[in-house]
Amino acid sequence: MTEDYRIHLDPLFETLEVMDLRRVAGGADHPWFNQTLIQVGDVLVRLGAFQPGEFHWHRHDEEDEFFLLLEGALRIELEDREPVELEPLQAFSVPAGLQHRPVATAPSTVLMIEKAGVLPTGDR
Repeated sequence: MTEDYRIHLDPLFETLEVMDLRRVAGGADHPWFNQTLIQVGDVLVRLGAFQPGEFHWHRHDEEDEFFLLLEGALRIELEDREPVELEPLQAFSVPAGLQHRPVATAPSTVLMIEKAGVLPTGDR
């Protein structure tokens, strides 16, 4: 499944480093690009640079997932619930175990926060 996405699991930065998010997003080399920026305690901070399109339906059995849309337009489709439409500087958290699918409806830059060890492509 990772061939459909470009997911970099190793943190790009360490503490006490300035993180240039424009440079990271500008270096996206795939329509669905995800770069782990840093690990803070037991949490990973990731940056996604997405072209219009959809991720697959998935869930994280034990981890919540947080999305903060920095720019663009993002819809988060949820199993048995109405989808959530995010505008820039809006955030949404998906609870553990809930099937969901992010859909970029415009070129988008997204900050995601997840527990370390999570599989970005989901447990199922």
